[in-house]
Amino acid sequence: MTYIVTDNCIKCKYTDCVEVCPVDCFYEGENMLVIHPDECIDCGVCEPECPADAIRPDTEPGLEKFLKLNTEYAQKWPNITTKKDAPPDAKSFDGKTGKLEAYFSPNPGDGD
Repeated sequence: MTYIVTDNCIKCKYTDCVEVCPVDCFYEGENMLVIHPDECIDCGVCEPECPADAIRPDTEPGLEKFLKLNTEYAQKWPNITTKKDAPPDAKSFDGKTGKLEAYFSPNPGDGD
């Protein structure tokens, strides 16, 4: 098992989770974060820290596409270990559906 970031992170991109990760396995895209599944130690401390409830165990049904997305982009995006301010419109995107198809950006973020 590993933890993964799901589509509710898109356009919310809260970074509370990165500060508590003991192995620094978060990677930053332009408008979301991902977890490197091979680096995650399954401790679960990040899951309750996410204000958008976007972090889930990969054992939940229907999350296969997000495991694939996390795996792919963790290899392309820069590592992030320190909390940053959320986008100013983050709250307005929290809970919206269809964000993967409508808003996902493959572009990297700044990282640390």
